[in-house]
Amino acid sequence: MNPRAYSEHRPLDARITLAHGSGGRAMHDLIEQLFVCSFGNDLLVPSEDQARIALSNLTAKGDRLALTTDSYVITPLFFPGGDIGALAVAGTVNDLAVGGARPLYLTCSMIIEEGLPVADLRRIVASMQATAAMAGVCIVTGDTKVVPRGAADRLFVNTAGVGAIPRGVDIRSDRARPGDVVLINGHIGDHGAAIVDARGELALDMDVRSDCQPLGGLVAAMLEACPDIHCMRDATRGGVATVLNELARASACAIRLREDTLPIRDVVRGVCELLGLDPLYLANEGKLVAIVPPEYADTVLAAMRAHPSGRHSCMIGDVTAEPQGSVRMDTRFGGERAMNMLIGDQLPRIC
Repeated sequence: MNPRAYSEHRPLDARITLAHGSGGRAMHDLIEQLFVCSFGNDLLVPSEDQARIALSNLTAKGDRLALTTDSYVITPLFFPGGDIGALAVAGTVNDLAVGGARPLYLTCSMIIEEGLPVADLRRIVASMQATAAMAGVCIVTGDTKVVPRGAADRLFVNTAGVGAIPRGVDIRSDRARPGDVVLINGHIGDHGAAIVDARGELALDMDVRSDCQPLGGLVAAMLEACPDIHCMRDATRGGVATVLNELARASACAIRLREDTLPIRDVVRGVCELLGLDPLYLANEGKLVAIVPPEYADTVLAAMRAHPSGRHSCMIGDVTAEPQGSVRMDTRFGGERAMNMLIGDQLPRIC
């Protein structure tokens, strides 16, 4: 973003036009009136071509830099419990947080299709700022592009995030050890079920909302309870089963789940049975799985349940030695089920 200040602004058009991406007056008005006004902070307002961040702001909070990026292409843009803007901020913040980093700064780039209502864009930008404020991060720089009708699906959002990892924190995907305990911070599959409902293609009548939320505060509370958390991931695309497969393979160990402990809402379970889906593979946007040493399991679980984002946290399994790289589930009927890596995706355009 690099707008120039004008003493007067023309009212924005009702819909995005190609002129809003041309580099001229219309684009600068859009940037100033929507993005700068909403995201305004000391790093963004100077409107340089880059955000200039004092290194002392980072080193005061950790000894390593964490950097992540993601793109969001969800259909529909608005859904029960969130929208593409909240999703972009929460998703990027969570990718930093589950590595043990304290999220600090975000970038925001938007590819906007010609014809998008400006009111929709304004609502999305406001949602991004509200979620950023909730997460304690600043959106400090970005970019805007407008493409002709049909060249995009209304709006694509790309975000990058920067954070600092405190000294002594070493959360990695290859640190799970036999005997460790697997924790999750609440109900599984809410986001995927909410998107099914929001698309309105199946005439379902469900009362379920996306779990879209930033998890930095929850992770901070968990690390205070146990600075030596071994592994942590947010269970987005591919769901809990896919994330656990990734951790089992990276750590050359096995993970065993207990079906009777899995926190799944009845409505989510019902829609999965109706459509032939598996809630363990549904996307989540506010859920993390953590693998912790057994001696800290109760302490971390108590800390999670004391946080608003972890009230329904529970233990769902443990780590074993064999068979390496596998995830298996003890079913409520006394059997065993292999939870293999998902091939493809159960639902398109989920995040």
